[in-house]
Order: sequence, then C-alpha cells, then structure tokens
Amino acid sequence: MTAITNTITAATAGSAPSPQRRAEPPVMISSTLEPFWVRTVLLTIALGFLLLFLLVPLVAVFVEAFKKGWQVYLAAVIEPDALSAVRLTLITAAIAVPLNLVFGVAAAWCIAKFEFRGKSILLTLIDLPFSVSPVIAGLMYVLLFGAQGWFGDWLREHDIKILFAVPGIVLATIFVTFPFVARELIPLMQAQGSEEEEAALVLGASGWQTFWHVTLPNIKWGLLYGVILCNARAMGEFGAVSVVSGHIRGLTNTMPLQVEILYNEYNFTAAFAVASLLTLLALLTLVLKSVVEWRTDENRRQFSAE
Repeated sequence: MTAITNTITAATAGSAPSPQRRAEPPVMISSTLEPFWVRTVLLTIALGFLLLFLLVPLVAVFVEAFKKGWQVYLAAVIEPDALSAVRLTLITAAIAVPLNLVFGVAAAWCIAKFEFRGKSILLTLIDLPFSVSPVIAGLMYVLLFGAQGWFGDWLREHDIKILFAVPGIVLATIFVTFPFVARELIPLMQAQGSEEEEAALVLGASGWQTFWHVTLPNIKWGLLYGVILCNARAMGEFGAVSVVSGHIRGLTNTMPLQVEILYNEYNFTAAFAVASLLTLLALLTLVLKSVVEWRTDENRRQFSAE
C-alpha cells in the first residue's frame, strides 16, 4: 500500500507544472469567420430593409395623420363612426382574448400532460387557422350562418342574427386567433414536465390548488406573451371580419375596416388618423411583447439552471 501511495505521489509530483512556467494568455477567437466587410454589408442590408419597409411607413402614417394639423386629426378620431369602430374593436378583443385564453390553457394542459388518441389531430386543428386564409374563414361562417347557409332558416325563424352583427365578428376573430395562446404554452409546459404537479397531488393538493399554486406560476410569462399576441391579432384582423361584418357604418366596422372605407372615399387624413391609433396599439403591444419575452427567457434560463 505504501509503495502504491508513493507511486501516485511521485506521478502527481512529476505531472505538476513547473512554478517557473508562465501561463499563456487565452487566445481570443472571433465568433464569426466572415471578413469585416461581409459583416458590414449584411448589417447595412438588414438596417436598410428595416428603415425602408418598417420605419419609413411607420413615420409616414403619423406624418399623414397630422398633415392638416392637430384639430383635423382630433376631429377625425372623435368622429362618431370612428369612435364606434374603436369601441367595436375593443369589445371584440375583450370577448375573443379571454375565450382563447381558456381554450389555450386547456389545450396546452391536455397535450403537454397527457397521452391520448387523437392528440396529433388536436395539434393539427390548433394549427389550422395558420394555414387557412382569413377570407376563407369568413366564408365558412357565411356558409354556416348566412341566409342560404346550413343554419340560415333556423336563425331567421328564431330572429337570431350572426352575420353582419357583432356575434359574427367575434366568431371570426376567435377562429383566426385561437392558436396563439395554445402554441405559446404547449412547448413551455412540455419542457417543464409534470413532476411538480405530481408532487403537489401526492402532498394532498386538489387539482385547482395544483394549477393555481404550481402550474400557473411556471407558465405565467408564457401565458401573458400568448395573450399579448392574441390581442394584437384580434384588434388588427381584417380579412375574416371583412367578410362577415357587412361594412355597416357605425355598427359593424372595426378599426381596420374603418380605415379601408375612409381611404376608398379619398378621406386620407381621417384614414391615417384611425390608422395611427392602430399603429399606437401595435407599438404598445410590441413594447409589452419585448418585456414579456425577456422575462420568459429569464424564467426559462432559471428553470434550465435548476
């Protein structure tokens, strides 16, 4: 045993670095192998595209909106039809987003936590609005609820109006926006697994207590991110809503439809004034999205570290 110990000690001593030998400084390796001029050209092209196709149109909207002065802008914004469009847009989003939130959480929970037949079919159906044109989605509701549609006679007999009314606009908006919450939560909940929920159930927590105190804190930033995207799409939807709304002034026009009508009437100042409101909502959504995205990344890094 002593011989073996002496052998290990001698080997260790022999392999130890000499105290007179200086450690060489680490060699800095560039993260990219492309020449400097290539990176400069690529960066210039990217910034040029952003400037040309994003910033310039964005600035142009506000320039045109205030072109004739603040008073004209304010008059266009507080005009009754414009206020009605703003109100209908907010009402539609206020109905569609919570319903999609409930559906998204339920669908993500089922897909991430359970194995069942038809799981792939459910995933395909969730992705359906991404592949179907919004105009086609609107036409589907016309086929179902129109005067010559499948339920047209029954709706007419019971004096229920779906198309060219708020219910049709809400249904069309729900259809085109329901994937956003679910698609944000599914990968997040799959990555987190179900160990914490199982532990809570073993300790005697009910299903609701497990969801409220374990699941929801883990997915809150991803959930908020999906809600923000869903709300942005709901307020800016044009194609499906245009088909089912009927373009009735002061009744069924949302903000995007109001912009189209004003522009077609060559009332450019009013059109850009309403468009500027949509742009402000989009910028606010972008800021919120960036903040939530940063918090979501932080949460995922902390989860990975644990």
